[in-house]
Amino acid sequence: MAISFYSEDVELPAINREAVTSWVKEVAKTYGKKTGDISYIFCSDEKILEVNRQYLQHDYYTDIITFDYTEGDKISGDLFISLDTVRTNSEAFHTSYDEELHRTIIHGILHLCGINDKGPGEREVMEAHENRALALLPDECKVF
Repeated sequence: MAISFYSEDVELPAINREAVTSWVKEVAKTYGKKTGDISYIFCSDEKILEVNRQYLQHDYYTDIITFDYTEGDKISGDLFISLDTVRTNSEAFHTSYDEELHRTIIHGILHLCGINDKGPGEREVMEAHENRALALLPDECKVF
């Protein structure tokens, strides 16, 4: 069981993989979950649009697509993250790229833990969970 980081058509972001892995495991543990096989696939807007069209029949860009393979209390999945959209969102929300990237990284984990954001009022609930998780982010994950 591992947390892996890949890139497709973009350069792998400068993250501390070991520290991010520990953080992800710690956040999952707060929800009573263990981590199984989790793959982060960092990509471009064009690739995430292709994945969105092919697998979800959605014709729009997004920051993350989470494929959930969770069984019981062991979370597993493939998480596609568009670095282009992460950058656009950081500018739109007036946050640093680093913060927005880590927010997106943990957003997928929160989905695997059962937190949703599509229904009425769920977006605000997800954001509160993201903020709690970001508060646990160790300094060695942050890019200064």
